[in-house]
Amino acid sequence: MSGHSKWSTIKRKKGANDAKRGQVFSRFARELQIAAKLGGADPDTNYRLKMVIGRARGVNMPQANIDRAIKRGAGGGDGAEMLELTYEGYGPGGVALLIDVITDNRNRSVAAIRNTLDSGGGHMADSGGVAWMFNPRGEIVIKGGNLDEEEVFMSAAEAGAEDIDVAEDRIYVWTGATALDKVRQALANDGYEIEQAELGRTAKTPIDLELRDAIRVMKLIETLEDLDDVRKVDSNLNISEDLVESFAVT
Repeated sequence: MSGHSKWSTIKRKKGANDAKRGQVFSRFARELQIAAKLGGADPDTNYRLKMVIGRARGVNMPQANIDRAIKRGAGGGDGAEMLELTYEGYGPGGVALLIDVITDNRNRSVAAIRNTLDSGGGHMADSGGVAWMFNPRGEIVIKGGNLDEEEVFMSAAEAGAEDIDVAEDRIYVWTGATALDKVRQALANDGYEIEQAELGRTAKTPIDLELRDAIRVMKLIETLEDLDDVRKVDSNLNISEDLVESFAVT
């Protein structure tokens, strides 16, 4: 299983996605605004917006909040303009970090990220200092715990997918950067429930750390993702099964 899908599984085990409901709604509002700004307010023609709406409803975000965020993003409401940015840094042991944020105040965001990195044994990196360690990769998340893995793999592979990972009640499908939408559409046509489909990243050369240091990195990532402006963090840490089990109970 890849690092990112393992990290998603850990967060579900720890209940991180259900904590701090107001913070969760705020993050989804920002994602909705960005999606509407980039692709328009109609989810039938803006697939990214459609995916975010589905995830927002999955955490019981009120429809009025969803509509208001879309209106703001499309230019029809009050509110500061949202920016989608990526910051680069290092964690303990030299682990590379790419930190995606959605913010209306880049100075606030970078200050919070720098302070978190410094206090967690890491530091900021210059632009481009970390990004070269990753390749773009499509990630599709299929919801459902009783799916036939072989059937999913065959359906995905026929459309051009590279691999799949199985994580409890979800299957992660990995594609090349240009094949994402083709594979997504094929899986949807085959009746699979697509929870998320987006362009992500995979580390070119994952690195291994001693368990103690690896847990320090995971705690730093968790703290970063608890920041209001941070959407997600990618790293080149090799997340072993021992690390998954050890960190899930911390």
